[in-house]
Amino acid sequence: MPTPRRIAVLLFEGVEELDFAGPWEVLSAWAHQWPEDAIEVFTLGLGAGTIRCAKGLRVVADHTRDTAPPFELLVFPGGRGTRPLLEDPELIAWVQQLAGHGVTLASVCTGALVFAKAGLLDGKPATTHHGSLTRLASLGRNIEVRPEARFVDAGAILTAAGVSAGIDLALHLVVRMHSIERAREVRRYIQYDPAPPV
Repeated sequence: MPTPRRIAVLLFEGVEELDFAGPWEVLSAWAHQWPEDAIEVFTLGLGAGTIRCAKGLRVVADHTRDTAPPFELLVFPGGRGTRPLLEDPELIAWVQQLAGHGVTLASVCTGALVFAKAGLLDGKPATTHHGSLTRLASLGRNIEVRPEARFVDAGAILTAAGVSAGIDLALHLVVRMHSIERAREVRRYIQYDPAPPV
């Protein structure tokens, strides 16, 4: 059995539920339905214990930063809980360290604000929730804000717009890590075929 390629999905107080659950559904469906691809997905908490999400859902992460195995991709969701993280030097340093060690970083919604505060989006294209585009630009230097993009792939750093855009980003990650054919199979399996009634 090949060594698993590990993906961590970050959880923290005030995280927006669909920001992490959407990518989780895509990536864990891939891992479970196609075990031959050797993908492992787990949730990663900033600390131990129960986490209360933005809309009240309570969850418990699989690992903390101290117990997590090495991973090659971190999904960093958004939500109101990102605001305190912007003022957390230890968290910012951890994100910078991950980037420095070659971990691919993918944000959903206002998770991009943390990447900007860490200096990881300077001179790069990026997006976030439409209500935070101005703040995104203010947190870095020469960030090329793309307000109409569902997601932006800037190589080692990827950013997605609000909430449901994280599902599109996760499917794109399947393309990057495997193939467009596999991503199409995952999309069909989870029956993701958006056609909003309003």
